[in-house]
Parts: sequence; structure tokens; C-alpha cells
Amino acid sequence: MKTLELESFHGILTRSQIMRDFFSQLERVAPSDASLLVRGETGTGKELVARALHQTSRRSQMPFRAINCATLSAELLASELFGHVKGAFTGASSAREGLFKLADGGTLFLDELAEMPLDVQARVLRVLQEQSFVPMGGSQVTRVNVRVISATHQSLREAVEARTFREDLMYRVRVIPLFLPRLAQRQDDIEPLARHFLHALSKKHPERALSDISPRALHAMLAYDWPGNVRELQNVCEHAFWLRTGELIQLEDLTPELRGEHVEQVATAELTELDLERQRLLAAMKKTQGNRTQMAQVLGISRTTLWRKLREHGIA
Repeated sequence: MKTLELESFHGILTRSQIMRDFFSQLERVAPSDASLLVRGETGTGKELVARALHQTSRRSQMPFRAINCATLSAELLASELFGHVKGAFTGASSAREGLFKLADGGTLFLDELAEMPLDVQARVLRVLQEQSFVPMGGSQVTRVNVRVISATHQSLREAVEARTFREDLMYRVRVIPLFLPRLAQRQDDIEPLARHFLHALSKKHPERALSDISPRALHAMLAYDWPGNVRELQNVCEHAFWLRTGELIQLEDLTPELRGEHVEQVATAELTELDLERQRLLAAMKKTQGNRTQMAQVLGISRTTLWRKLREHGIA
């Protein structure tokens, strides 16, 4: 299958100028020890950015650790971050070091920071202020030297106004804010990335290798807004790769949104945004047969966000 040349910046692939400009920003701020906040929509590759920042920093030979703050309860998240002593809580049968200790000298990436519980935020603030913490259930202060990179698809200022995020922590984590472009802003990347994903699938599954993407299918990809960004593009490519019947990816092999069915529904039924969101949830549920992990991946959201949306729409 024909592929188009892509530049790689520590694993982030592109050929668009807007991303080259973004990489230049990363190279300028990488040597700093200041806390960084990466703002970007779901599926844009925020963890890849955090890893690239670590690899280009003076800490590159030291550990890199990452955690998604939206996937754990407050107690489990605190345990993961700060560790615990034996008997700190039910089930703590032995002592355990947390990520701040494991990342000592290196970088800790906090993804979906805006969904971190308030009581855990207070403990993170202390680490940023004093570079020290006390493990859960312990009394001895542990000192560390960790650079924190955070990421969120939400506005922290709005979260502060909603009183779900501490204002003092916001100023600590966003010393240097970075804004990761949406895939729709990277038009030059859509076709080469699609070909890259499909080529990788063809190499992995030679018995299903394909020859090309049809002009109609490619036009639909280029015209689509990609709300799920690069992750959605990769999912669409995998969907088309397995559902196609010939050697070409045809328009009919793409997801309903790319085929224009979603647009027609909006025009004829004048659905509200909540109606559309409910339809997307139900479509994902049908596609994955109710598997919550797969639904979250299809929709490009965290499992915590998925559970919240299902409750809001009354979907069991």
C-alpha cells in the first residue's frame, strides 16, 4: 500500500507546519524544570507529548511515570501517587512506593488532571511547593525531585469557578501552558496518518493486506471534523480494515459519521446536542456489545467520563 512520508518527533508523527511549530515550543521549554500543562482534546496524543518533553529534557536518563487521574477512586489514586505503609487501609498488606517516589529525579505525567479529587489535589500541591510528601498511613517525610507534566481536555479556570479544582494548584501546574492542535487543524496529516495506520495493519495481518484507499473514502476522511482526533482516525482505519470486502477501503467501509449518516440525522430530526450524545453512546454500546472499556475507546473518552454520561442519559 502507498504511504506518505511522515516526520517523527520522539514518536509523534506529522508533516504539517502547525505541528512543527508545536515541536519547536516543546524543544524550547524541555530544558526547564517548570511545571507544564498540556491542553488538548481527547485523542490528540497528550501522553506522547509528555514523553517527548521528558526525552528532550535533562531528566531523560531518569524515570518517566504516568497515571490517568480519572480512572481511580480518591483513596486508590492517593496510594498510587504517594504510596502507603503496611496497614494504611483495608487490603494494604505490605508497604508500597508511590509514583512520586518512583519518578524521583525524573518526570511524572498526570493525565486528566481536572478530574483529580479535591483531597488528593491538596497533597499534590504540597509536593509541588515543598518537593516532599508523607505516604498514606505513614509519618516520615519523603523528599523527591520530580518534574510534573499535567494534561487536561478541560479548562482549569472553569473547573476553579465550578469549585472542582483548587486555584492555588492551577497556578502551580500551569506555569507553562501548551496547546496541542486538533487533528482538524492538521489537514496535511489526515491522509498520511490514515495510510500509516492501514499500512501497519497490513504488515501485521498480511492475509488481509489492502492495496489502497478509494477516492470517495479519502474525500470523506478529509472532509470530516474528527472530534476524537488521532485516536478516532486510528479506530476508523481499524474498523475499515476489518470490515472491507475488497482490496480497497471504500466509503461504505467507513463508520456512519464519515459516511454522512450522522449529518443527515441532524438535518432531518433537528436533534439537540444531548440527543446526539445519546445516539453516539447507544451506537457505541451496540458496536461493542456493551463492553465499557471498548465503548470508552470508541468514543475517545475515559471510563469515568463514560460512566457519568451513561448515568446522565439513563442508559443502563
